[in-house]
Amino acid sequence: MVLVIPWLFKFTAKPTAVGMALWPFIIVRDKKFAKRKKLLFHEKIHLRQQLELLIIPFYLWYVLEYFYHLIRLKDGELAYYAISFEKEAYSNDHNFAYLQNRKCWSFLKYFN
Repeated sequence: MVLVIPWLFKFTAKPTAVGMALWPFIIVRDKKFAKRKKLLFHEKIHLRQQLELLIIPFYLWYVLEYFYHLIRLKDGELAYYAISFEKEAYSNDHNFAYLQNRKCWSFLKYFN
């Protein structure tokens, strides 16, 4: 289910973010983004990641990895793009068959 909650994006690591996945919802900044197939698929990849990590551990890992990269790179946006969950989603959000063949814990291939 896609929800439109504009104010929630004030709290994101990426200021230009227009979508996010908060189990079990995909949340968008504006209703015009609710029809962007690539964006929605990117967020569906995150929903799958959240499920396989039993939801709460996903968020903990995400935040810890973000801060690890923030300290290492000293740039919030670069830290966001360095998160393994984001690397996996951005690398595969154009391949709409990806989730059909994706192996569990595939985001680990993107962790460094």
